[in-house]
Amino acid sequence: MIIRTISDEMKRKYGTKVYRLSLSSGCSCPNRDGKLGYGGCTFCSEGGSGDFASPVLSIQEQLEYAKEKVGRKISAGIPESDRRYIAYFQSFTNTYGDPERLEKLYAETLERPEIVALSLGTRPDCLPDEILDMLVRLRQKYDKEIWVELGLQTMHDETAKRINRGYPLPVFEQSFHKLKEKDFSVIIHIIYGLPGETREDMLETVTYLSRLRPYPDGVKLQLLHILKGTKMAEDYREKPFHILSMEEYIDLIVTSLQILPEDVVIHRMTGDGPKKLLIEPLWSADKKRVLNALNKAIKAV
Repeated sequence: MIIRTISDEMKRKYGTKVYRLSLSSGCSCPNRDGKLGYGGCTFCSEGGSGDFASPVLSIQEQLEYAKEKVGRKISAGIPESDRRYIAYFQSFTNTYGDPERLEKLYAETLERPEIVALSLGTRPDCLPDEILDMLVRLRQKYDKEIWVELGLQTMHDETAKRINRGYPLPVFEQSFHKLKEKDFSVIIHIIYGLPGETREDMLETVTYLSRLRPYPDGVKLQLLHILKGTKMAEDYREKPFHILSMEEYIDLIVTSLQILPEDVVIHRMTGDGPKKLLIEPLWSADKKRVLNALNKAIKAV
């Protein structure tokens, strides 16, 4: 089985390992502030699912703070001048806000020579033409990659309502094609383990993505984390639902990798839930064990 991972792709393009910097744009979310709804998606933490992002400082301070954190994992043999990074704005909805403010913020980020790509987590219903035009200008000016990461989570509208996603599937499809028409790299997030979904439901979502034309540029496969302080934690406490075992999750990932076209880059096959907030699944806290088991299962195919 051939897998194109983002780590390998970036190393091939830039000749070195490229590290991700978790940053905050200071944006809110229309599913929290009342424009579309309140409370956000039920799985979303107070940090807007960006629990590892740097605090809200100036963007230059954030970049230095994030580089310092990442630097602890980088070999001392790699000089600072040779290190390359993806600026990842993950928390909340990073195309929701004043376009002029966001353009200035993202321009400050892109003009840093060590930043090779800008990645923006957002919602499909928050991509007006003025925002897309702004991103096109930035891409032309700095000649750097700009990725748009869309939080689909599931193709099933029944589940979407249950988790308070706030938009139906056709909205995702319209935004996806709009982005591809402007030649943006589009990365799709899906979550396995959402309440009420069967194995077949989850695989139907990844099959749906495999049938999109053009293909998504990348996919993030994410395990559901139930975190303290979320609406989902309340729902789970009141009416527990099935939590995926590590074996079930690994089976889903391996099967998904067989379904997805080889041209789709895999940006994530699991994820971190902050240990101090994690309620379930507790096995996911041992990331090294999970990755070892996952890699072993992939090699066995």
